[in-house]
Amino acid sequence: MKKTLIALALVAAGMAAAPAFAQDANGAGGWFINGNVGRTSVDKDRYDGHDTGYALNGGYRWTVTPWAALGVEAGYNDLGNINAKNFFNGDRVVDRRKSELHGWTAGVNGHFNVDPKWYISGRAGIYGWKGHGVSNDDVTRRDLDKTSWYAGVGVGYDFTPNWSLGINYDHYDAKKDGLDLSTNMTSVSAEYRF
Repeated sequence: MKKTLIALALVAAGMAAAPAFAQDANGAGGWFINGNVGRTSVDKDRYDGHDTGYALNGGYRWTVTPWAALGVEAGYNDLGNINAKNFFNGDRVVDRRKSELHGWTAGVNGHFNVDPKWYISGRAGIYGWKGHGVSNDDVTRRDLDKTSWYAGVGVGYDFTPNWSLGINYDHYDAKKDGLDLSTNMTSVSAEYRF
């Protein structure tokens, strides 16, 4: 968790220095906030299901060409709760407690216009997560935390220089001590650029 706090501090320091750099690539450069809501899925060991998750991010992008902006981001997500399955027959286990996965992100991102309005996006970074669940080797529910990684891609449409909507696919790696809560999220996102 200390590594995550250090990374977030470095991202914040980079964001504070941001105004000294160029501001605009088809409206994608500068400060931004975005939010995602979508379907999360887990298909690992005892967990095999889906739920609804969300993510909130903020950051800054620098214009590197007229069609590309690269930047830094930090955010938080909650990837939902999935029921555990019985190892032998796939039914839900008697224990009704679900998996949980949520955490903080800090990373880099890019916004690449393939047309004046359409764009492709990408992101990757570190993921400081907390999770709860049961592994195949144990029936005791465990509370775990670790720093791992996340990555994602998306496509979207810039309605104005400030507003865009997109569709994203993200993977959040979350493995520790034989418990794999790694989660994928397919989501709709909205972004506002200042």
